[in-house]
Amino acid sequence: MRVGLISLGCAKNLVDAEIMLGSLLKDGVEITNDAARADALIINTCSFIEAAQEESLHAMLESAQPRGPQSRGQALIVSGCLPQRFRAELPKLLPEVDAFMGIDQVAQVSDIVQQALQHRAQRIRDAQRGTRHSKSRIAARLAEFDPSGPSPAPEEKQKIRGAEDCGKSNTVVTRGTPPAARAPSSAGRAASDIRPLAPPLVNVHSRPTYIPDYATPRFQLTPRHFAYVKLAEGCNHPCSFCIIPRMRGGHRSRPLADIVAEARRLIAGGVRELNLISQDSTYYGLDLRPDRAGSIASPEKFHAAARALPAHTPTLCALLRELNALPGDFWIRLLYTHPAHWTDELVQTIAECAKVARYVDMPLQHIHDIMLARMRRETSRQYITDLIARIRAGIPGIALRTTFIVGFPGESEAYFQALLEFMSQTRFERLGVFTYSQEEGTRAGRMANELPDKIKKQRRKLAMAVQHDIASAVCRSFVGRRLKVLVEREAASRELARAKLVSWEHGLLRGHDSAASRLGTANVLVARGEADAPDIDGRVYVRGHLPIGEFAEVKIVDHTDYDLIAAPLE
Repeated sequence: MRVGLISLGCAKNLVDAEIMLGSLLKDGVEITNDAARADALIINTCSFIEAAQEESLHAMLESAQPRGPQSRGQALIVSGCLPQRFRAELPKLLPEVDAFMGIDQVAQVSDIVQQALQHRAQRIRDAQRGTRHSKSRIAARLAEFDPSGPSPAPEEKQKIRGAEDCGKSNTVVTRGTPPAARAPSSAGRAASDIRPLAPPLVNVHSRPTYIPDYATPRFQLTPRHFAYVKLAEGCNHPCSFCIIPRMRGGHRSRPLADIVAEARRLIAGGVRELNLISQDSTYYGLDLRPDRAGSIASPEKFHAAARALPAHTPTLCALLRELNALPGDFWIRLLYTHPAHWTDELVQTIAECAKVARYVDMPLQHIHDIMLARMRRETSRQYITDLIARIRAGIPGIALRTTFIVGFPGESEAYFQALLEFMSQTRFERLGVFTYSQEEGTRAGRMANELPDKIKKQRRKLAMAVQHDIASAVCRSFVGRRLKVLVEREAASRELARAKLVSWEHGLLRGHDSAASRLGTANVLVARGEADAPDIDGRVYVRGHLPIGEFAEVKIVDHTDYDLIAAPLE
């Protein structure tokens, strides 16, 4: 049996896809990147913002339409956040899908694939001619489930944590056994013309409880040299704009020993960078405390609960120290921290652990006190300003990454200007900006004073213009310095053109030393420094030959607006 998989959205969704592929391979299933040859196709969806939903719907419909006479027996399975969020509505809107599965079912994927294939075969036998479902019709119907009405569709897609696109498809090829016999097919009609008598199978729990563990098979989709390590599932935060707690349930931490065992295995397999992820990495372990009554989302309650923890209770600080003690040369990168849950102990721990990258991902979302209150972020401008000062003083050389939301309901021009002023004063090394996306089922989705889409986009453009100047200055400050980098791969010529590495003027980089900057397009490698997380931050372009997937020392000779240009040290 052959199975194909397309995974959309964030790194946390990618880990779910890796677990599904690992379970399928363990059960003897072949994985293919050729949809036409797959007996079953899985679409692992994202539903964080409207653009992510549109991308997921597009992937589902694009996958359903080609199922012509030669592949009418192919089963289509939809997993991830979209069925978790719209588990009652999607089976009615997308009868073309054979099975919907939720987050709790990722390790049961082999059984669900078998059930979907049987269901597909039965549907074909019972099918009668029907009508095709269009993407626009389905998107309109989904919007009807929002009691506050539809929000304007953004013209520019955005990816989670501020990258350029919302999500990225991932397909994997591996050798396997010959395909199993396909379900019976009949000539004449395309799958999109089949109207099934039986509804799709639905295996989705309303309140997820699944927690990944070391024993769960996992097939790594990232390059060999870096991996994502999920610390926990779910979230306990009350943010008014966010649908994640409703989709993924409350915060559920993995045992510390289980995470360390996974990290040890990854390092032994050649991983040089462990990217720690969850909805709130700083909350790790606090859900395991003996007395868990009431919310501890605010800084005051969180700090009190942290101080009251019994000895040997798993915490992020304890985990970082355990990982730092593992043998080997590797980075530990901390992603998805919440400003309300930083402690002085965490600052000290990062400073004392040499393998923890001098990089912190800390989404702030806004800075004006009224906006922070409306977003239910549990912080204030003064608190955030003081925290950033403590982090920078306690961890020399730290690179701070954050994200902001512009165009939130009620954001006045004065509130937006306060945000721009804060950006200029604080000068974040890495920063992304989202336009607000109204989401059904959230508190913010019911708020008045929704801003026009045009204003949202204008504000995002202005905010990114401020950050552009800051980012360029940050890059310029690295010229002449030595830097430890992780070499990723060879650069493609089209990629170099987009990065403006080779300018249209004489093929030269802009810079102080034109001879050193005459890199051309040959033998250029893509690398990352400690201040650059995979996919979302800048890059270091290196002219020369270095081992891919390993660390190297380079000298920074030039820069673009967001990237660095380097040469290997002699």
